[in-house]
Amino acid sequence: MDTKDVIYDLRTKNGLSQDELAEKVFVTRQAVSRWETGETVPNTETLKLLSSLFDVSINTLLGSPRRLVCQCCGMPLEDTLIGRNKDGSLNENYCKWCYADGTYTYSDMDDLIEVCVPNMVSEQFSEEQVRAYLKQMLPTLDYWKRYEELGDGGEFEAFKKQLIEEINALQIEGMPKVEKLNALVGQYVNLAYRLPNGAQVKFLDDGTTYLGNQLESEFGGDRCFGVLANMDFILVCTYGEDDADPELVLYKKR
Repeated sequence: MDTKDVIYDLRTKNGLSQDELAEKVFVTRQAVSRWETGETVPNTETLKLLSSLFDVSINTLLGSPRRLVCQCCGMPLEDTLIGRNKDGSLNENYCKWCYADGTYTYSDMDDLIEVCVPNMVSEQFSEEQVRAYLKQMLPTLDYWKRYEELGDGGEFEAFKKQLIEEINALQIEGMPKVEKLNALVGQYVNLAYRLPNGAQVKFLDDGTTYLGNQLESEFGGDRCFGVLANMDFILVCTYGEDDADPELVLYKKR
């Protein structure tokens, strides 16, 4: 779609009149009308406001002229997968797994490869082929080419190490020691736990990126431990195959 069609579609889907949209992005109704007829397009600052208002990328607002790819892991990007800056705005260069709240979550390319490989293996591509492809492709991406400039000097890795120490200090029976924490997006790990009164509750935000891992229980069987954490809390749960019957083991404020 052209920009004029995208803006009209977003405005009407959100139930806004031209006057209401104009007020929210500090322009006149006539300016909105000109956008929707294709006479003009919003300037850069207004595009940023529209992006924040409608929670879509500027690329989408402009009719998707670019093919967005995460410059850390190479994943093709849709708006729902794009990472966010500290101010909540979308960063069109990275996915939610590699960049969250203004923080890069990977500083070791080999660690990233180990996370990506299981998700990319298929009938068409073996583990060896995927691993070889990633080793060749990742160094061409902007993040890894500019790592010395973009990296945080090991600050985030130190935070992950501290989290791992705190989790292991809990000494939860049957749970192996945590060795690594990976970036996990809330919508994929936000399980609903049943309370004693029969109600179900979720503790996570679907749009937030957390640190976590899955661990096989030392008791055997088909249940696994799930660990999730961020700056505010540590959550430990167990669940069966395909996340069935989740049970909360611990929720601890940090």
